[in-house]
Amino acid sequence: MTDKLYRYLFDKADVRGELVQLKDSYQQILAGHDYPAAVQRLLGETLAATAMLTATLKFEGDIAVQIQGDGPLQLLVINGSHDNVLRGVARFNGEVPEGDLQAQIGKGHLVITITPDEGERYQGIVALDKPTLAANIEQYFAQSEQLNTRLWLHANGQQAGGMLLQQMPASNIETEVEFEHLEALTDTIKAEELFELDGQDVLYRLYHEESVQLFDPSDVVFRCGCSRERSLAALATLDPAELESLLEERGQIDMHCDYCNSHYRFDAVDVAAAQQGAFKGGSQQH
Repeated sequence: MTDKLYRYLFDKADVRGELVQLKDSYQQILAGHDYPAAVQRLLGETLAATAMLTATLKFEGDIAVQIQGDGPLQLLVINGSHDNVLRGVARFNGEVPEGDLQAQIGKGHLVITITPDEGERYQGIVALDKPTLAANIEQYFAQSEQLNTRLWLHANGQQAGGMLLQQMPASNIETEVEFEHLEALTDTIKAEELFELDGQDVLYRLYHEESVQLFDPSDVVFRCGCSRERSLAALATLDPAELESLLEERGQIDMHCDYCNSHYRFDAVDVAAAQQGAFKGGSQQH
C-alpha cells in the first residue's frame, strides 16, 4: 500500500493524473536528521511532488527539485530518477516556523533541473512567491510548459502523499471544462484519505462516475548513491598537499554524506592507494 505511484488517464478527457503514497522512503530520508516539524512536512511534500514529476520524464535521467531561500530554511532538495529512486536533504538555521512558505524560506526560488542520460540538461526557475509548494510548482508548469496543472500535497512527518492533474498538450476549450470538473472532484481529497486508504480506493472515491484507465503502480524507493569507492575517488582529485596536511593534523579523513548520514574514514594508506588508482580496504560507519 505504501510507497506506490499510480498513473491514470481519463478516457473522455485529455487529462492525465497521478497519485503517490509514501511512508518508508519518507522515513528513511528523515532518519538521522533532527528536522523541525515544519521542515519534515515540507520535505514530505517535496518528496511527493518529485515522485510525481519523475513520471513526467519521457526519457531515462534524473530530476532535482530544489528550494533555496534566505530565511530559516536555507536549502531543501529532492533528487529523483526516472525509475522512482529518491533521496533528499534540508539545511536550516534556527527555528523554522509553521505557516506559509515565505515565513519559512524568506525570499527564494524553486529550481527544477532535468538531466537526461543523453541530451541537454534543462533547468527551470520560478520565484517562491506563493504560500504553498504546490502553488509554486503549478506556476512552474504554467511558465515553462504552458500546461494547466494542479497539485495536492500532504505530509505529517510520518507519511506523505500527493495527487496531480494535468491537461494533455493537444487540449482545447472542451478539455479545459473537463479539467475544471476533474479538478473540483480532486479538490475534495483529504490528507487522511491519502494516508490511510489504498490508492485504488482513493481513486474510486474521487472518480467512480468517470471512465478511468489505471496503469499498474510502480514502487518508489529511497536510495543514496554514495559509496566508499566514490568518496575515495573524490578525495583523489584534491590537491595532494592539502590531503597530506589534513592527515598530519587529524590522522584520518572523515567524509560524511548528508543524504544518508554515512561516514567514510580514510587513512594515509587509503589515500595513497586512491591516488595510485587502486582502492584499499578500510572502515565504514553509519
